[in-house]
Parts: sequence; structure tokens; C-alpha cells
Amino acid sequence: MDNNEQHTAEQTVRALVQRSHRGPKDLTLTTDHRRPVPGPGEYLIRVGAAGVNFADVMQTHGTYGGGPQAPYAAGFEAAGEIVGVGPDIGGPLPLGTHVVGVGPGAFAQYMTMPATGVVPAPSGWSDAAALGLVLNWATALAALKPLGEIKTGEVVLVHAAAGGVGQAAVRLAHHYGARVIATASPAKHDTVKALGADEVLDSRRPDLAGEITRLTGGVDLVLESVGQATFKTSLSVTKPFTGRIVVFGAASGDATLTTHDLVFTHQVQVKGLHIGALADAAPSLYQSLLAEIETLIAHGVYAPGTPQVHPLAEGATVLQQLEAGQTRGKHALDPWR
Repeated sequence: MDNNEQHTAEQTVRALVQRSHRGPKDLTLTTDHRRPVPGPGEYLIRVGAAGVNFADVMQTHGTYGGGPQAPYAAGFEAAGEIVGVGPDIGGPLPLGTHVVGVGPGAFAQYMTMPATGVVPAPSGWSDAAALGLVLNWATALAALKPLGEIKTGEVVLVHAAAGGVGQAAVRLAHHYGARVIATASPAKHDTVKALGADEVLDSRRPDLAGEITRLTGGVDLVLESVGQATFKTSLSVTKPFTGRIVVFGAASGDATLTTHDLVFTHQVQVKGLHIGALADAAPSLYQSLLAEIETLIAHGVYAPGTPQVHPLAEGATVLQQLEAGQTRGKHALDPWR
């Protein structure tokens, strides 16, 4: 291989590229994706593990707000090593630092990340173990604490409790002294119970709202990420006036809520959450979430993650399983396998 060939080989990387907005089936492995160059305020990251999230599924259908237009290198959450530093970063982290963060094209061997959202991986943790810190755990914490205003002894309902955010939320709500009611499909109940849920109910049972009300007499806080399939239940079980619903996803499709509903039927507090938008719009609040996560790690409440790590070529299959509700916990891709 002459120098020119070697130079070219170094500039292309393995990546998963989404070719259309027809869903995860059009996610294809390519070996000639151009290695990105860090722009102002960005790091170049050698990706060790990339997180799989429901937002990735939405992006493959073109339904994620502000998401990329196909074709695009897929994925946005990763952990890895800083191997390059773009201009205009004040006091950059040293090369070789392992970090976790978000940026475009995470399902690839190399990606760029805006330096403002990058967090050093906890000491001694692998890249895969650090996944979820800035997305799943920060989302769960934001939903419970600053937005959800959780208090000891309150009843918290967590939908999709076996997912990445759901598992973090169950663990945190239990830690903060709440009574945790969780919903998940029956095969996932043992997993959720082990995290500290007091009751785990089948998310598809027809009398779900009635059963939650029977068990609790009314819920103080709902973490709502399912949307259409659970939103009516969430509204009907939440205590009027004092009850809060924090909405951060709609995996089953969008649900609608009218002003008439809020005035005459369900007088509840509804709050929207998107962790990326929170980081942009309320940076000091976001930094306080990260500081609290550090404390949770130091106290052993937040242990290293144990995602199921798949070779990059299996990305389309993993996203299809996530879309079909067939996964539990965190899943990740290794772009070097």
C-alpha cells in the first residue's frame, strides 16, 4: 500500500447509514464513510460503544423533531476516546480522555461531539458501562427531581420501566423514597422488580387505570414515554391539581391533550422534557443534574451500566427489536466488531 492509499484508508470508517425514512430496515453498513473532522467547539471521538435509543428508531422514520434527513450516518449517543480537538475549545480535555456524550453519526468508528455536552467517563468504567449517563440517567433524574418534584412517600408511576430511561427512573425513584408503580410487558417484570419497583403491572391489561387507582388511590407523579397507548391512563390516575405528568417520549405514537381536558376533566400539571433541549436552554440546570449524577455514582446508587453490546452490522436488527418492544435494558453497538 503506497502512502496515498494508506492516507485514503485512514480517512474512511465503518458506519451505519440510514438510506431512507422507511424505518430501521434501511440502515446499512458501509465501510467507506468519510471520517469526520472536528469543527469549532468539537472533539473527534474514537467510538468505543454507541448507545441505541428509541429516538434512533424515530429518526429512521423521519419523525424525530429536528432529526437528520436521509441519507445520514445514524446514531447520536456514544462513549469513547478523545483523539482530536477542534478550534475554539477553552481548556479542552486532554487527548486520550474517555468521555460520554452526544453528537451526529455515533454508529461509526469515529464521530464528532460538541465539547459543551461531553462528560468524562467515571473512573475505571468501560466505554459501554458509561453509556446512558447523559441521556437515560439525566432524563430520568430531570423527570423525577427538578420537573417531577419527587418527595419521599409519594407514589410514582413509571411506564416502559424495562427500557433504558425506565430502569434508571425506577432505581432513582426508589432511592428517593417513593412508592414505585411500574408498567412493563410480563416477560420483563422480574427485571423491573429487582430494580426496586413496589408493583409491576402488565402495560397492556385492559383495566390498567382501575388497577393503579385501586392500588394507590391516585398517583403523585407519572413518567410518560409511551404516548398514545398509556396517556389516557396516565391522565386518569394522576391526582388532580397536585399531580404531575412529565412527558419525554411517545413510543406508541402521539397522544392529544386539549385545554378542555385540563380545565374540566384532568386538572393535572403536564411538563415536557427533552434532555438535549434542556441542556441547551437551561445549561445551569443541566450541569446540576450532572453533578447530582456524580454524587449518585460516588454513593453506589448508579452502578456501571451493563448494556447488551452488539456488532455494528446488527444495528438494523437491534433497532427493529427496540421498535417492536422486544428489548429490555440498554443496548449498544461496537463499531469495531
